[in-house]
Amino acid sequence: MSAAAPAWRSTLAMTAMELRLALRRGETLLATIILPVVVLVFFSSIVTIPFGTGRPVDFLLPGSIAFAVIATSLVSLGITTGYDRYYGVLKRLGGSPLTRPELLTAKIAAVLVVEAVQVALLVGVAALGLGWQAPAGTSVALLVVSVLLGTLAFAGLGLLLAGVLRAETMLAVANILFVLSLVLGGIVVPIDHLPAPLAAIAGALPAAALSDALRVALGSSPAPPDATGSLVLLAIWGVAAILLAARTFRWE
Repeated sequence: MSAAAPAWRSTLAMTAMELRLALRRGETLLATIILPVVVLVFFSSIVTIPFGTGRPVDFLLPGSIAFAVIATSLVSLGITTGYDRYYGVLKRLGGSPLTRPELLTAKIAAVLVVEAVQVALLVGVAALGLGWQAPAGTSVALLVVSVLLGTLAFAGLGLLLAGVLRAETMLAVANILFVLSLVLGGIVVPIDHLPAPLAAIAGALPAAALSDALRVALGSSPAPPDATGSLVLLAIWGVAAILLAARTFRWE
């Protein structure tokens, strides 16, 4: 009788499967790869939007990366997990040697791989197509930390919603949140240009915190370059969402 595969090998195999499935979903590729690039290129050509003293691309590149993280961590992960639960895929996986922590680790690892591709693609489009150059204040370490905390927050929200909502409801809610993040997340318009009540709400949400942290990381923040508040807010959202998801998630 053969022994069970090591945990790392099972997790790696499941991560590879998640990535293969993502490549086969046209709607996933549209939301995670194409739309963030469209947002970057399209809005960078609209010079009437108030971006401050810098060029539109300086403001929009961090916002587009934030949009990509939301698309992958919240929308794609949440919808696919919701439908996996609806169709009994998670229940069947629960009867396999793959443990639940290994399954969740594989899903998050697949998300991070996709996000690495997204960041590389967006930076490449900005640099080669829109003339963006990394300013002196750019911090790769802060960029990585911001993406990781943003992933924690939005993946936690995605899993939380996917674990309690019906698949069809999850699809609608995820798409609504996706659109709202474009408006209230400081992605294409600074939140201080929104009406005061909306700006106050946006400032407490993880989308705006992620956009702000990424602008500090990429040296394009109009405010003093301190991302501490944004990172703390992302961490609070992430920990709270993960804890709630762990308590309420239904596997079938």
